[in-house]
Amino acid sequence: MLSAEEFETKISAIIDVIRPAIQADDGDIFLRSVNQETGVVSVELVGACISCPVSSSTLNDGIEKILKARVEGVTEVIHVGAPLAGADTGTAVTL
Repeated sequence: MLSAEEFETKISAIIDVIRPAIQADDGDIFLRSVNQETGVVSVELVGACISCPVSSSTLNDGIEKILKARVEGVTEVIHVGAPLAGADTGTAVTL
């Protein structure tokens, strides 16, 4: 099992590899925290990612999938920061 420092370093290195693809679409990604006990990785998507309708898919089907495949122990990747476009804000709409 990796030490907490090795766990975070490995995740950070993978995010650095992913970053140019996100930056190519005028967005960016920052690692905000890692909880090795729960396997939860917190990232912040910024720039064009905030208003992009597929940013939730990028987070779940891209970033999370890559981290789970490459770092044993990652269970979930969550976004912290401004709500992403199309993200469920928990507010019901009544017509």
